[in-house]
Amino acid sequence: MRPAPANDNQPDFFVPSLYDIPVKDGVDLMDVAVFRLSKRHQRKGDVLRYQLHGAQVEVTAGGYGMASVWDYDLVLMCISHLAEAVRRHRDGKGKPPTRTFRPHVKEVLKFCRLSDGGQQYEAVEKSLDRLKNTTVKITRTNRNAKLRATAGFGLIETYKVISRTDTGCVSTIEIVIPEWIYEAVVTHDNPQILTVNPDYFLIDKGLARFVYRLARKSAGTDRARYLFKTIYERSGSAASFKEFCRMMRQIVVANDLPDFHLAEEVGKDGPILCMTARALLARVA
Repeated sequence: MRPAPANDNQPDFFVPSLYDIPVKDGVDLMDVAVFRLSKRHQRKGDVLRYQLHGAQVEVTAGGYGMASVWDYDLVLMCISHLAEAVRRHRDGKGKPPTRTFRPHVKEVLKFCRLSDGGQQYEAVEKSLDRLKNTTVKITRTNRNAKLRATAGFGLIETYKVISRTDTGCVSTIEIVIPEWIYEAVVTHDNPQILTVNPDYFLIDKGLARFVYRLARKSAGTDRARYLFKTIYERSGSAASFKEFCRMMRQIVVANDLPDFHLAEEVGKDGPILCMTARALLARVA
């Protein structure tokens, strides 16, 4: 975990992440990394492939590099904006949201719990480039019907950036939210949305962020277990499995992820990560 930035007086808000949306037809995007987990390696032109039960997921990077797990914070902000707008509309306090989202860059930095500096402003535009040019393709096969269906979508659809000509600093951004996200949050009868702890944004390591997402979806208020090997295969890690295990054990030793206690167990097929909700441990104690 990194320290919170100065003046980090967070208002009450929730940060949802979708885990059951029509476009993926049951494929869980919190179970696989649809982004890179490394800050150093841009992975330009790379393709990540995940084989799940009855489906294959492909994540393809464009010329700007693959979107990172930190870039994906902007997607979480879009989802949070839609969910809050829908709630207000249903309470009779506003119109239904459109797919166009226009936050000020200061709001973006505040939401992502980042400091307010010149480099951060530039980084927002670069994040938008990567999100726009990273695509996800999901192929599902129905062997009984002898049919195969493929759907492809971007992490964002389009964007605009308004900058000041005197300073060059980004002022306002405009994101057109992809239809698959909009439909899942706004028009779906029963959108399945998970609340993410705001301290998620303070998790510094990409792999640790992925572990948190996996724990939030799978363990929830209980516990879940995954083989290190399974997490390795679903994380898109470019490291060797030996190096991956070393990084996993660092995360387990630190054991500072919000909401979840981590432990390593010995399994017949290799090491196992046990993720237990801290609230559950408190009740047992």
